[in-house]
Amino acid sequence: MAKLVIMESPSKAKTVKKYLGSDYEVIASVGHIRDLPKTLLGVDIEHGFRPRYVDIPGKSALLRELKTAAAASDGVYLATDPDREGEAIAWHLAQLLRMPLDQANRVTFNEITKSCVQEGIGRPRQLDMNLVNAQQARRVLDRIVGYKLSPFLWKKIRKGLSAGRVQSATVSLVVDRENEIRAFVSEEYWTLDAQLSVTEKGRTFPARFYGTAKGKLKITDKAQADAILAELQGAAFVASEVKTGTRKVAPAPPFTTSTMQQEANRKLNFSSRRTMKTAQELYEGVEIEGIGATGLITYMRTDSLRISDEARKAGSEYIRRAYGEEYLPPKPRVYKTKSNAQDAHEAIRPAAPSLTPEQVKSSLSSDQYRLYKLIWERFMASLMADAIQNTCQVVISAGQYRFKASGYTVRFDGHTALYVEGKDEKDEDNKPLPEIRQGDTLHCRKLEGNQHFTQPPARYNEATLIKAMEESGIGRPSTYATTVSTILSREYVEREGKAIKPTALGEVVTQLMKEDFPDIVDLAFTAHMEQELDGVENGKADWVAVLEHFYEGFAKELEAAEKDTEKVQVPEEESDEICELCGRRMVIKSGRYGKFLACPGYPECKNTRRIVETAAGTCPKCGGPLEAKKGRRGRKFFGCGNYPKCDFATWNEPTKELCPQCGKTLFRKKGKNGGLLCLAEGCGYEKD
Repeated sequence: MAKLVIMESPSKAKTVKKYLGSDYEVIASVGHIRDLPKTLLGVDIEHGFRPRYVDIPGKSALLRELKTAAAASDGVYLATDPDREGEAIAWHLAQLLRMPLDQANRVTFNEITKSCVQEGIGRPRQLDMNLVNAQQARRVLDRIVGYKLSPFLWKKIRKGLSAGRVQSATVSLVVDRENEIRAFVSEEYWTLDAQLSVTEKGRTFPARFYGTAKGKLKITDKAQADAILAELQGAAFVASEVKTGTRKVAPAPPFTTSTMQQEANRKLNFSSRRTMKTAQELYEGVEIEGIGATGLITYMRTDSLRISDEARKAGSEYIRRAYGEEYLPPKPRVYKTKSNAQDAHEAIRPAAPSLTPEQVKSSLSSDQYRLYKLIWERFMASLMADAIQNTCQVVISAGQYRFKASGYTVRFDGHTALYVEGKDEKDEDNKPLPEIRQGDTLHCRKLEGNQHFTQPPARYNEATLIKAMEESGIGRPSTYATTVSTILSREYVEREGKAIKPTALGEVVTQLMKEDFPDIVDLAFTAHMEQELDGVENGKADWVAVLEHFYEGFAKELEAAEKDTEKVQVPEEESDEICELCGRRMVIKSGRYGKFLACPGYPECKNTRRIVETAAGTCPKCGGPLEAKKGRRGRKFFGCGNYPKCDFATWNEPTKELCPQCGKTLFRKKGKNGGLLCLAEGCGYEKD
């Protein structure tokens, strides 16, 4: 009789089945099989916070299949994901199938490769109840916060709102940053910028005003700048100090969940949700030409920087062959994982370092290829030698004033031959300086004063918000993407280009939470709760005691807020549009399909109007304007502005380019290749 292996994902089950062969039957649970009920609290607070689990609707047939397969098998292995959620799913499966909890039937795979799967199946262990209890504690804690606070928000603000322990603290981060921006007082300052050269017609290099021999001098207005410029007229610019040296630039460590999401946002413009979806596909297994179904990366929910000896050896061998011995460091690099990280897994890396992105490109979707390439290059670069730069710093005297210039040249490219880490802010890279000797008289080719104003802190984008969450200890690798998606979908924050800013609703809810439930939005408190949950996972804390300690203060705050807090009005955002029925200035409201314009005179005036988001190009059917619209599930599509007279609609995004055959608008194809196509009837033009 075959042995039964139960996993979470159907695609991962298919890959594992190939590695285990006919002696094993592999079935997917498709995620959780039991959970707290959707419409009830589902937690007995009075009796030790006992959760009441129910079968997830729609899984009855699957549960029967699992029971039948288990009864007919010669042993059952629970091979769900190697994290808290996976351990909890395995525990629920063990209860469903009436498996003894002291049996060694739990197996984990850090990567879905043949060697790792066969090794994992040969080393089963007992269920780790510390992991299970940590997941239960988080689930119950979040359920209590959500189910107790959401009705409170309905009463005090409006129906349909929700609150969450991690999401509320994250929205608070965004709101606090917006308040910093509003409170910021900009100050004027000036810079004096010179373009100098060693010879009269030689290559110029920039030098910036520093001050005098006594120290740095701040220029605060135009009058001061003009006075210094006047003094510098005709002054000799002399290289009074020249300092040269070398510096080593170490590579970035391999990816954790957080850094992968940040870098994919910076370099690939992926949302955290898109990154995690693609990473899941790469982990679970992809059908590779000439190889078959195989997992391409290790488990993608981790905050560890550990690398296995086998992976390090394989990566180093590739670097030695492809780049040469000099591109390996004298000693293998070991990256130190943060003290509060969960070190159960490795860093995110390619499962087979020798399998290059170009080798698998033809078998991957565009997203899969781009993310795999990013992960592969980051991992390989993390094993490589330091880059070495020759640096040069020059102090330039001009009368009583001093200017400074600096630059570098690359002496050895090291890891930068393969990969350079992205930056959140613009990095003013120093350009190489020409050869300058101390005492050289330099030619001033241009000298000007430039006005500037100090800038407020930038709004978060998705990358910097996830970085702030990680630094503040809010959430864990498995929750970053979900949290950001949740606060966007619930319209507590919104995107403005790449920036994320709070909505009026988000600000009102956050202010109310700060007044009535300060702990929920306090970053230090939220981080402490994460540490408490980590303590449960490590066996150092009792999960019920953690919940009791939290609930004691929370219940008192909720009782006081119910009595004392008045109803709060969300301010409406005025538009520039005038209601054609009554002449009032229309306001922007949010509805099922996004934002729309409404007359503030409701119910006397019920006028509403769509907010039109124009798109590039024109309708290939009637020549009318194109608009970006949202479907019932919030998915964006493009349609003719002359609807319903013209019914043209497409998921493909219009571009400014015109078809060379018919002159109509070209559209960007959805899917793997993303080429251009013409949608005009009878044309058929396409371009990859």
